Amino acid sequence: METQKPNLLERFSQWQRSSISLKLITVGILILVLLIPVAMIKDLIRERESRKRSAVNEVSEKWGKQQTVTGVVLTIPYYQYSTIWDKELKEEKLVKTTEYAHFLPEDLKITGKLSPEVRYRSLYEVVVYSADVQLQGQFTSPDFSEWKVDEKDILWDDAFIALGLSDLRSIKNAVRLKWNEKEYAFSPGIPTREVISSGISTRIAGCRNAANFSVSLQFNGSSSLYFTPLGKTTTTNLQSIWKDPKFDGAFLPADREITEEGFTANWKVLDLNRPYPQKFIGDQPDIAYSDYGVELLMPVDEYQKNTRAVKYAVMVIALTFLVFFFIQALNRLRIHPVQYLIVGLAICIFYTLLIALSEHISFTMSYLSASLVIIGLITFYVSSIFKKKTLTQLLGLVLIITYSFIYTIIQLQDYALLMGSIGLLLVLAIVMVLSRKIDWYNLHDPQQDIH
Repeated sequence: METQKPNLLERFSQWQRSSISLKLITVGILILVLLIPVAMIKDLIRERESRKRSAVNEVSEKWGKQQTVTGVVLTIPYYQYSTIWDKELKEEKLVKTTEYAHFLPEDLKITGKLSPEVRYRSLYEVVVYSADVQLQGQFTSPDFSEWKVDEKDILWDDAFIALGLSDLRSIKNAVRLKWNEKEYAFSPGIPTREVISSGISTRIAGCRNAANFSVSLQFNGSSSLYFTPLGKTTTTNLQSIWKDPKFDGAFLPADREITEEGFTANWKVLDLNRPYPQKFIGDQPDIAYSDYGVELLMPVDEYQKNTRAVKYAVMVIALTFLVFFFIQALNRLRIHPVQYLIVGLAICIFYTLLIALSEHISFTMSYLSASLVIIGLITFYVSSIFKKKTLTQLLGLVLIITYSFIYTIIQLQDYALLMGSIGLLLVLAIVMVLSRKIDWYNLHDPQQDIH
């Protein structure tokens, strides 16, 4: 009896089951589809980060924001005369206006001590601190000669000292200025904002001559503390029990010491290092560019590590699918695209599980727990597909190595790119070695497919 030839539909179905090219295209499409949940996970991390920032801002609003100490500045008003054309009288008119001359200290010494603590808002940790800062130094005699201001136009009795602090609500003590042998109490606000936009000030008598000064300031803040080097020579000594500082700003410490008990840092800044002079008239917008100080970093930022982990999600998915493909091709197994998709979704769920766990326990324990759960779930699922213990164990081993490698990359921040590149090179080398003798055109014999 003559064998009936398969029709077109049967031949297409047979080609679909045996075509290696079609399987590769399908795997590629599935990887692209899985980029959608990976993108959603990245959005989830950003949303959780935003909630953390809101919690930090809420605590900071009540306790004290990031602080910048600017001061002190001696400001002396004077009369300035100019002529303008009066259209009604059709003649020039003499106008008298009040201008401000600002003088910075000859020497400024800042000593500070930070007492940090961790506050909690819902799931989130917020670093706050109490600061005890002393400023002392000297002013030279104010000199108006280069501006050609007449002595009678200088308003010596209206001179004032200004001290800048970015968040005045956090001041804890009555701030007093010791000027030579006299003391003056500061009041909120500054008569002019040409130099300092937020701060306190006090009227002062006897500023015609050189003087020594000192100020003691106690306030609350959060996350960071900065200083503005207004002295011709500014030295700063800062101490704290916080062991994870980040020194930031226009100048780094001349020397520093960081131990398990805390840190000590010293800065020395000269007037030549700044873009503004020791005395000037009017606005000076460049002052903030010379700020320097310290940020109190949290030891672990779980969202930053989660973000770095998700960046490798496509690589984990692609590597897992690659192992699936080789096992399918070399062992004549039929793995349906839906089964690929289920495994890919399980890998995506790993990252949501990692985010959720890292908000409650350490990142290391979260990563270990989430990876063990997902690896166990995938190996259990594929055991019924492969039907061979050795193939299931092989996939489980590949997943363990992959997740361990990704965790190592996350921890090695400075060498992450190098380690990642070496890892991908090794994977490619293994694939090339295993596939170098495979005849891809004659790989499948439809008559021997497992049904």
